[in-house]
Amino acid sequence: MDVHIKRRGSGDHGSLLCEAAGLRWLAAADAAPVVRVLAVDDDALELERLRSVRPTPEAAETFGRHLSDLHAAGAPAFGSPPDGWTGDIWIGVQSQPARPTPTWGPFFAEQRIAVFLPRAVDNGNLTVTESDLVLRVCERIAAGEFDRMGLPEPPRPARIHGDLWTGNLIFTDRGGVLIDPAAHGGHRLTDPAMLALFGAPHLETILNAYAESAGLVDGWHEALVLHQMHPLATHSVRHGRGYGTALVSAARRVAAW
Repeated sequence: MDVHIKRRGSGDHGSLLCEAAGLRWLAAADAAPVVRVLAVDDDALELERLRSVRPTPEAAETFGRHLSDLHAAGAPAFGSPPDGWTGDIWIGVQSQPARPTPTWGPFFAEQRIAVFLPRAVDNGNLTVTESDLVLRVCERIAAGEFDRMGLPEPPRPARIHGDLWTGNLIFTDRGGVLIDPAAHGGHRLTDPAMLALFGAPHLETILNAYAESAGLVDGWHEALVLHQMHPLATHSVRHGRGYGTALVSAARRVAAW
């Protein structure tokens, strides 16, 4: 088997061990295909090397259903880290909290949006006034106003990838395979929202298959912008003023609900 080796960067002690735990936890659901972990230590992660193929509508539809099955495998709590890991997790090269929380709103507001705002302000990608606006929306999220939006019942902790942009979804002869997760217990709309934000091959086919399999209800498509506030917050720290502006735009849309 061909091997792909990832090396630890400076300042991210434990990130590869966390990634390996996340991949194994996702794979244990026996739902969406996940890249195989071959070996790991603090300095290197050995993975099977994937061979990509051209995505087809059929493969996209199957992936959408597999993603729903993955989420249905569940997690102990919102914010719970993957089995075999404790403490903060990583999204890209940034750490983020993974503190188990019984309800989704407080977890998402505090651990997935608000925690990144001071860094974005310090880096000049968000103004204090804009940060305050986002925080006011976070108060409504934390109060649970949007927990059920798009769902037929109150959300239960889903087993989510957590960083599902198109670069972390590789179509192979096994179908859509997941790589490089920030796996944790979250809301089932968070992964589809990130795919919708950054695009993916046959995106609408994936989303529609997911929605049908998950039994989503009216309002799920509109709710994606709420869940996109997390990746926009993380990107506003490191990737420029444009992401800060996009985060504020998303917050204003949610504030108008």
